[in-house]
Amino acid sequence: MHFLEGTFTDGLALVKPLEKKLKAYNLYLDQHHVLLFYYKIACLYFGSGDYGNTIEYLNKIINLKVGNLRGDIQCYARILHLIAHYELGHFNLLEYLVKSVYRFLAKMEDLNQVQQEMLKFLRSAMNKNPRDLRDSFLQLKNKLDKISFDSFESRSFLYLDLVSWLESKIEAKSVQEVIRGKFLQGMR
Repeated sequence: MHFLEGTFTDGLALVKPLEKKLKAYNLYLDQHHVLLFYYKIACLYFGSGDYGNTIEYLNKIINLKVGNLRGDIQCYARILHLIAHYELGHFNLLEYLVKSVYRFLAKMEDLNQVQQEMLKFLRSAMNKNPRDLRDSFLQLKNKLDKISFDSFESRSFLYLDLVSWLESKIEAKSVQEVIRGKFLQGMR
């Protein structure tokens, strides 16, 4: 509900109780469900603008030794991880991470158009003047809007709302404000 309504900050109240339940039922949960919980928690933090905690939960996914289990979640976790580091201005680290994520996605044979565009964008955005970034965000958004009509690429937009993130950068709003605005507009 918090993802659909754009109430990420309100959703953070669920994290601590959920973590307690994850610990209490650790023996009864499979890694697949734990992976999903961590991803959803990371997305709550991302939507609320807390990129440090986003990275913390994404690192739990990235460092889980689960082989190819939910490779799709592992791939999108890495893309979101890059974006969170970008938001924090970790450009020196980002340069290394982009290469690492590219290799990971190629190994997983899951490098789709959306991921390719994001990797290209992040590579170039690190070196751009912040005043020139708005045009870059607009260009990427236009590319992703076109890609979104491809049925093979639609899965990317379910796992990661990159368009709302780009709109937040273009409109100088938070991701939460953008998604909340879309939700409220859809209610009319």
